[in-house]
Amino acid sequence: MTIVFDPRQLVHAPARELHNGDWTAYNECPARAEAIRAAFGPTVAASDFGIAPLERVHDADYLAFLQVAHRDWIAAERSGDAIGYTWPIVRRRTLDLTRIDARLGRYSYDAATPIAAGTWEGAYWSAQTALTALDQLAAGATRRAFALCRPPGHHAGRDYLGGYCYLNNAAIVAAEARQRGLGPVAILDVDYHHGNGTQDIFYDDGEMLFVSIHADPATDYPFYWGHADETGDGAGRGTTRNLPLPRGTGWTAYEPALEAALEAIAAYGARLLVLSFGADLYAGDPISHFAFAREDFAKLGARIAATGLPIVTVMEGGYATAELGQNVAAIAAELLRPV
Repeated sequence: MTIVFDPRQLVHAPARELHNGDWTAYNECPARAEAIRAAFGPTVAASDFGIAPLERVHDADYLAFLQVAHRDWIAAERSGDAIGYTWPIVRRRTLDLTRIDARLGRYSYDAATPIAAGTWEGAYWSAQTALTALDQLAAGATRRAFALCRPPGHHAGRDYLGGYCYLNNAAIVAAEARQRGLGPVAILDVDYHHGNGTQDIFYDDGEMLFVSIHADPATDYPFYWGHADETGDGAGRGTTRNLPLPRGTGWTAYEPALEAALEAIAAYGARLLVLSFGADLYAGDPISHFAFAREDFAKLGARIAATGLPIVTVMEGGYATAELGQNVAAIAAELLRPV
């Protein structure tokens, strides 16, 4: 079993977020990663592949902003974590913005994703964790690798953060795999919430398939993206497929959507699969509303593994911390079975 983890991800530790109109403790806490790591045996340490793979996916100015945002927040005589409060929803354009408040709004879309003192370091090593998992596969050490990434990534776009995400680990891995000649690459997102950032990054890219099964955005975050009629644009028309499902969905109703997703991946001719996995499908998740039991994660993993494809799994959400490690272990045991 090839499982990659880097403890430097734990230094990202915001104190609070704005949720349902009030401040609450930050759900995407270091204890999540610690719970997952405790459920596994030995892990592979992350290697440093530098910033170039990040620049294939993210805007250079955005990456520069992430590295200095908290420093500039403190320099402006603020305290705690940096968080935006004003967002440009019309005629969003490149401007020479000096004030940290303006830049926070320019490079984010919600108030649930603060930038703390360790955010850049944690996010950087989360991306390197994902890249190391890919490298293990590319080097022939394994056909299946699991990246225990934290913070997650699939809500982060080319030049914005949101949804607890800063760097889009799945997109970074997919782009790097293509760069290494491992394509065609497909991305399957099975987090409870739609991976709007991943979709946005590849929306007009005809050489990357993105398929997502998620809670209906008519009722759930991120609301504005992930509807069934979003299928790509320009050269990418037809390479995005969204399969939204209602709250309360359990395995019986989920399985047909999974089959449709896997059929689309097979028809595309993928040679490598990047799996964005969120354990927030679990019935006991505090901020999600599907109805998976632990054994359903094993069913999900077994069906995806049955594709026979090389798979890099990238950890996304899941917030029932007490159960998180065992739920992740249940799917990982199936995804990482020798093939």
